Amino acid sequence: MATTQQRRGGLEVRSIDYVPLNERHGKVWHLGPLWFMSNAQIATLAVGLISITEGASLFWSVLAIVIGVLVGTLFMAFHSAQGPQLGLPQMIQSRPQFGYIGALLVWFFAYVQYAGFNVFNSILGGEAMSQTAHGPTKLWVVIVTVVALVVALVGYDLIHKAERWLTYLMIIVFGIFTIALFLIHYPAGTFAIGTFKAGPFLGQFGVVAGYQISWAIYVSDYSRYLRPDVTVRTTFYWTYWGSAIGGAWMMIVGAVLAAWAGKSFDGTGIGELNRVGDHVFTGFGAIVLVVAALGLISVTALNMYGGSLTLISAVDSFKRVRPTLGVRIFTVALTAALSVVGALAATQNFLGNFDNFLLLILYLFIPWTAVNLVDYYIVRRGHYAIAEIFNPHGMYGRWGWRGVLAYLIGFAAMVPFFDVGTLYEGPAAKALGDADISFFIGLPVAGILYYIFSRSVDVEAETRVAEAEAAELEQAAAEHELP
Repeated sequence: MATTQQRRGGLEVRSIDYVPLNERHGKVWHLGPLWFMSNAQIATLAVGLISITEGASLFWSVLAIVIGVLVGTLFMAFHSAQGPQLGLPQMIQSRPQFGYIGALLVWFFAYVQYAGFNVFNSILGGEAMSQTAHGPTKLWVVIVTVVALVVALVGYDLIHKAERWLTYLMIIVFGIFTIALFLIHYPAGTFAIGTFKAGPFLGQFGVVAGYQISWAIYVSDYSRYLRPDVTVRTTFYWTYWGSAIGGAWMMIVGAVLAAWAGKSFDGTGIGELNRVGDHVFTGFGAIVLVVAALGLISVTALNMYGGSLTLISAVDSFKRVRPTLGVRIFTVALTAALSVVGALAATQNFLGNFDNFLLLILYLFIPWTAVNLVDYYIVRRGHYAIAEIFNPHGMYGRWGWRGVLAYLIGFAAMVPFFDVGTLYEGPAAKALGDADISFFIGLPVAGILYYIFSRSVDVEAETRVAEAEAAELEQAAAEHELP
C-alpha cells in the first residue's frame, strides 16, 4: 500500500478530505478525556444556572441537569461513531442528506456557533487570568486566543494530547474544589427538595440537552483518524460518558455556586470559584481559575479547528478547494481573528444577551441531528460513496430536497414552543407556563419526515458505487500532494 507523510513541520495537513487507512491511528479511549475536558470548563457552568435564577430549588435544578445531560449526550455520541467508519469530519457528512449546495443551510449556522462560543470562551478566559495574574482583561483575551490558535494549527494529535493532560489536572484540582464546595456554609433550606415548577425544570432540561446536542457538529472531527474496525459501541461509550460526566459535573457546580451565592452571584461564576477555592487555602482559588482558563483555551482551540473545517467545506460548495496546509492555516487564523475581534468589541449588554443568542443557534441543530442520524443509522446504515460527497455533480445531487424539507418543517414545528427569554416566547411555550419543549418536537418531526421522504433512496445502488470507488478513493487519498 502507498505511504504518505501526514505532517510537515508538525502541522496537520488534512482538513475536509478523506483520511486513508494507512494514516489511521490513535486509541478509542482517547475520546473519553477529550470530551470530558471539552465540557469540564467554566463556560459550561452557565448552562446549569437557568432554573436556579428562575426560582427553582437546587434539588429540581440538579435533577433537570442530570436528565438533560443523559438525554442530550446520546445524540452527540452517536455522531462520534460516524468518524472512524467514514474517515471524514462531521459537517461534510451533511452532503448526502442536504446536497452539495444544500448543506450550506447548516454550515453557516455551524460556523456562527464556533465563532460565537469562542467570543464567550475567550472573554471568560481573559477575566479568569486577569483576576489571578492581573493585567487588562482584553490583553488576556488576546493571549488566550493566540495560545489556542497554536494548538489548533498543529491540529488533531496535539488537541487530543492536550485534552488528556488537562483531564488529569482538572480531576485533581476541581476534585479538591468540589469537596470544599460541600464543606462551606449555605443559606437555610438550600438542600431542601422544594416545590416542583414545570417551567424552570423543562427550561433547564431543554438548555442542557440542547447544549449537549450542540457538540454533535464537532464529534467526528476528532474520531475520523481512528481505524474503521473500532466498533460503534466503543466509540459511543467513550464519547458519551466522557462528555456526560464532564458536562454534568460543571453544570451542577454552577447550580450549587449560584444557590450558595444567592443575589450576590456575579453571573459568570469566576468570583465564586475564587472565593470557594480560597476556603481550601489562600491562593487555591487562583489555581482553580488558572486551570479553568487552560480548559477554556483547549475548547477555544476545538472551535477554531472545527470552524476551519466548516469554512473550507462551505467555500468548496462554490469553488472546488484543494485541501492544502495553506488553506487550513488561513481558515484557522481567520476563525481566530473573527473570534478575538468579537471578544474585544463585546459590550456588557452583548454579554447579557449572548446566552439567548446561543440558545437560538442551538435550536437550529436539533432538526439537523435528527436528519443526519436517521440517514446514517436507519436509511443508509453507514454505506456512503465517499468520493461522491466531493463531486459537485455526483449522485447525492446539489440540493437534497429530502433533508432540506425535513429540516425546515422540523424547525418550523419547533417555533411555537421556543422560549428565548426576552427575545421571543412562542404561544405554545406561553400556554405551557413558559416551558420550552421544542426539543421534543423538532427531533421526532424532522427524523420521521426524513425517513418517510427517503424510502425511495436506492441504497443498494449507492453501495455498489461506493464499493467500485473504494480502491480508487484510498489511492487518491494516500497520494495527497503535500503543499
